[in-house]
Order: sequence, then structure tokens, then C-alpha cells
Amino acid sequence: MPVMTLHMCEEAAMAAIAVQATRRRPVAPQAHAAMLKPLDPDVVSASIPAFFIGRNKAGLWVAREANGRIGGVFLFKSAAVDFANHQSEPARCALVFPTESFELDLENGGNPLIVLAARLLERANQFLARVIARQRT
Repeated sequence: MPVMTLHMCEEAAMAAIAVQATRRRPVAPQAHAAMLKPLDPDVVSASIPAFFIGRNKAGLWVAREANGRIGGVFLFKSAAVDFANHQSEPARCALVFPTESFELDLENGGNPLIVLAARLLERANQFLARVIARQRT
């Protein structure tokens, strides 16, 4: 039975992200702003840090503090949750999972390599689209 190396696992994860990105519907800019409005103080106390955790258009995980102080982009959901919990130490934080995708509108405090990988995947998808278009003509 073959053993999967870390490199093989990373390649499989990036391929899965690329497939998910092709199936995602883009989010209108006004919908992005509406989704990340400050939380209602009747629902979550202002003394409790809150983070939005969701996916961006590339299928990567985004963690963004509700007040826009910090955020990051990650390959795995667990890494985004860990980032949110670490940023709110010593207390825990409230996690909000929007149903629609959203983009990080702050400096990336997460994994800088993931953003580079997402750009490479986007370029690869554009290249493949051009190749497929040429084959059809």
C-alpha cells in the first residue's frame, strides 16, 4: 500500500481548493459589506472578541476579527479557528461562520505562502481556461 507524503497531501489539498474555486459563485461587493457588519451587542457582548471564519473566492479559509483589527488567510479551517483563538487570548472568542464567501480586506496576518499559492492557482486556472478555449476553436 503506497504511503502519502506531506508533499502529496499538500498537492491534493491545493487541487481540491482549485476544484472548489471553479464551482464558487462570486459575491457582489455590496453583499461582502453587508455580511461583515458589526455584530449586534444583544447577541454577542462587546467584551467578547468575535471573528468571522469563512472561505474566500479561491476556496481558502479566512479569519477576520469583527471590528477589522486583524485577519488572516489559511489553507485549513482549523488553522483559521486556531488563529482567532490565539488572537483573543487569554479569553476565548465568538466564531461567526457566514454562509457566503468573503475576502480578507486587511493585511494578511495568517499564512503568507497561502496567498501566493492562491495567486498561482488562479493563474493556472486562467491558463487552463485559455487552453480549453483554443482546443474548442
